[in-house]
Amino acid sequence: MKKCVSSLLCLMLTLCMMTGTALAAENTAGAEEAAPALPEASMPQPVSAYPAEVRVSEENGIYRLEKIYYLTAADDPAAIPTADFEREGRSYTLLDLLKNDMTETDTKEHIEVLTLNTDTKDMAEILKLLSSELEVSTEDGYSGVLALDHTSIKVEAAGYKSRSYGVSATRTYPNLSDADTALIPKSVEENGRTLTLADIRWESAAEDQMDGYELAMRYTAVATYTGTATSKYATGYVVTADYSGEVTRTTCDTVVYTAVFSSAGTAAAPDGDGIQSDERDSHLSAEKDNAGSTFNWLWIVIPTVLILLAAGVYFGIRTVKRRHDNKWEDEEE
Repeated sequence: MKKCVSSLLCLMLTLCMMTGTALAAENTAGAEEAAPALPEASMPQPVSAYPAEVRVSEENGIYRLEKIYYLTAADDPAAIPTADFEREGRSYTLLDLLKNDMTETDTKEHIEVLTLNTDTKDMAEILKLLSSELEVSTEDGYSGVLALDHTSIKVEAAGYKSRSYGVSATRTYPNLSDADTALIPKSVEENGRTLTLADIRWESAAEDQMDGYELAMRYTAVATYTGTATSKYATGYVVTADYSGEVTRTTCDTVVYTAVFSSAGTAAAPDGDGIQSDERDSHLSAEKDNAGSTFNWLWIVIPTVLILLAAGVYFGIRTVKRRHDNKWEDEEE
């Protein structure tokens, strides 16, 4: 009998433990469902632009809030926040995003001289090396695109070297009485150079007969003179060309953006703890709804059933034991 009672008690304890585990798991799942993770789109996004000044005004119950942003011309105005927001209990909505371009530029005429080296002075080849436009940036902050001035192109030799070469000249001396070199000049002038006699070729100019022999009476000398000349040649060429046009400089690079928001609502009066009364009511209502929706009656029902079951088993065992004892007493009598 005692073994039977112990087995029943162990069974009841096991049921209680399984019930508690199941209820705890159910509450954990309910808590996860009650507080779902925020989607990525609803997470607060970082603000990349901040206002330099905020102005608030009110007229006929309509509140205006202006946020002033100072950006550069290269900045993207899309970084300015334009979403609805709350401030001091009022909800504000974007009305306009105003732009005031404060940029200023200074313009002037500019000439840029381009220099390059080449191995030719042929203008057709030089023009292939020069572009029609040139983008420049000056030391004082001006920049622009200049056009080539073809009339300004100049070509000069970068340097010179000397070289020597041989020259020659020919002189003819006709009607000479004798083929004698003494009759031929030993040097001549040719293009400002002095050439010396190098060779003589004799030709007979007239003939006569004496004792059966033909004797030359006149001679023509063809003399060749040679010498050395020196000349200079360019080692290369330097080309200069002017590019002219207007260049500009930015003196002020500021663009002012004004985000205008409007609010027509009335701010709720705060309670003593600083929470708005309507916000407090909504919070309390939400808490009551959550409390009613998350309470699990199984916490009461299951233990009650187990207690009743244990009591029934206990009294049943006592009744059986009592009958058994009475039966033994009757048999003994």
